[in-house]
Amino acid sequence: MASASLLKSSPVLDKSEFVKGQTLRQTVVRCHPNSAPSSLSVRASSYADELVKTAKTVASPGRGILAMDESNATCGKRLASIGLENTEANRQAYRTLLVTAPGLGQYISGAILFEETLYQSTTDGKKMVDVLVQQNIVPGIKVDKGLVPLAGSNNESWCQGLDGLASRSAAYYQQGARFAKWRTVVSIPNGPSALAVKEAAWGLARYAAISQDNGLVPIVEPEILLDGEHGIDRTFEVAKKVWAEVFFYLAENNVLFEGILLKPSMVTPGAECKDKATPEQVAEYTLNLLKRRIPPSVPGIMFLSGGQSEVEATLNLNAMNQAPNPWHVSFSYARALQNTCLKTWGGRPENAAQDALLVRAKANSLAQLGKYTGEGESDEAKKGMFVKGYVY
Repeated sequence: MASASLLKSSPVLDKSEFVKGQTLRQTVVRCHPNSAPSSLSVRASSYADELVKTAKTVASPGRGILAMDESNATCGKRLASIGLENTEANRQAYRTLLVTAPGLGQYISGAILFEETLYQSTTDGKKMVDVLVQQNIVPGIKVDKGLVPLAGSNNESWCQGLDGLASRSAAYYQQGARFAKWRTVVSIPNGPSALAVKEAAWGLARYAAISQDNGLVPIVEPEILLDGEHGIDRTFEVAKKVWAEVFFYLAENNVLFEGILLKPSMVTPGAECKDKATPEQVAEYTLNLLKRRIPPSVPGIMFLSGGQSEVEATLNLNAMNQAPNPWHVSFSYARALQNTCLKTWGGRPENAAQDALLVRAKANSLAQLGKYTGEGESDEAKKGMFVKGYVY
């Protein structure tokens, strides 16, 4: 149950708007029989106004999303890289470090949490969700159950987690989450097959509809994996197909576009392609794709970093914000915000790890405003983080 302080100080809800313990309330508007077939209906979630308000809060100028929703297993890999054991205490200590960084809310508007973190307290006993709200950061939650092999495909994957999603989403809402995330992937070297693209799009659309019915703004994440030797034009063509399919099925499922956020990949060459792209090229291709596929009613485009270096992800985002866009073009980074912070921390109680996080958060805040210069960046921040066949 969300605490009283959360309900009083939430950036997106007044206490009177909170629906305690209630399931979906829907309004069904039926067309007049003389003007349309009697079977036609438009369904609108009772949370519609709140969803739009939450999405706009997350998509606010100069701010983006901190993705800290690594599963316990993936978090264990991160901890192992700095010589720490994968225990709940160590995960709690690291996540406490992230959410309590002073002034983080100036640059970060939303934080995606893993389920353990949503119900967790900081090392000094404060609820994680309360700390985030006090920082003016909207709590979010990863709701998918991960990737599994897609039978009948070309060694491709699909994302599981629709079973029980409605009840889980209702519980997450009561705990204080106000947006959700569902990640599915498309592999260019493996096709992608029409089956994999359709499965990805349909799964995202069903998840989005269920999330909105339970008060959560869905982050729609169709990731085009960096794996491969293909050039940027191939990425562009595949992404066009994927995004078209995703928005077709979102519409088929009556998803409110004003109440979603898109978390796509940037249009880049494959990680093993010999021809590298400049930030200006990435921006040109990516913005052209957005203009051809994404309705302007979608409030926020929160790009994933997908294995780019910290600096590379920031430079590319900055290049996309050199002129006004119909959408809030921003970031939803995990490794590209946390890498230097994690290595600086190393499990030590007092060091400059929070400063390192704030440096990256501020850099991406400037990039969202088109004002990032790239000056003074560390060598660590310039290291690529692509891992072939990466699973998290």
